[in-house]
Amino acid sequence: MNKKYIYWIGGAVLLVVLIVAVFNIGDKESYVASINGKKISETELNELLVSQYGTDVLNSLITEKVIEEEIEKQDIEVTQEEIDAEKEEYYEYYGGEEAFLETLSYSGVSVEDFESDLELYIATNKLMEDDIAITEEEMETYFEENKDSFAQQEEVQASHILVEDLETANKIVEMLKAGEDFAELAKEYSTDSSAENGGELGYFGKGEMVEAFENAAFEMEVGNYSDPVETEHGYHVIKVTDHTEAKEAVYEDVKDEIADILFDQKADEIYTTWVNELMAEYEIESYL
Repeated sequence: MNKKYIYWIGGAVLLVVLIVAVFNIGDKESYVASINGKKISETELNELLVSQYGTDVLNSLITEKVIEEEIEKQDIEVTQEEIDAEKEEYYEYYGGEEAFLETLSYSGVSVEDFESDLELYIATNKLMEDDIAITEEEMETYFEENKDSFAQQEEVQASHILVEDLETANKIVEMLKAGEDFAELAKEYSTDSSAENGGELGYFGKGEMVEAFENAAFEMEVGNYSDPVETEHGYHVIKVTDHTEAKEAVYEDVKDEIADILFDQKADEIYTTWVNELMAEYEIESYL
């Protein structure tokens, strides 16, 4: 039940749709493809899908229905605020809301279905809470063993305008000196994908950008823009909008995050046993 992978992206969702379709075939035969006039029937497709994937997909659906029954029985509720908080973690994991929604769209999955899965995930965790104990000692040990991963690295937040030649880069610098807006110039002149966001690159630490770009960005004062900086990508005019210094991790600041991490680990470990014990309480018959 790892929160980053609870959700079936793409193929698995399609398989569920196709396999369930086997139970909805009417008396009239229909066809899904034709090769030189020789047709492949919907019946053939469904029989193949059921034979190869039917049992696994049906078992997943049964498990989901049992958990939903238990959620209803125990009157477990999930708020929109809880769903939104989980969504934020996905946005961060995929590099922002836009990047995640693009991935979702590419997979053919609606936002509504994604939120429904998140609601089920959160409710399932609430069902499992009584079976998972996390001690202060465990959290402190995890912190000491992973202290560096919680530390704040030195970072800058920057935007840039990327162009192909030095002449255009110098022209942009002159326009900035004349008071023109950096974001608007980025939208007009920048040649990379950040242009549509006004050149915004977000926060980055050392080692994440090419050397010349990084050196310029980390040496700049917040609010300033650079002279043209040449890299293998072209010429950059950089503007730094924030700079955070490195800071050691403090246990009290991250203990809630550690509790979540340990909960997910323990949930992964006990999930199979937990769900099997839950399903044993229900009368289940399979007709596939």
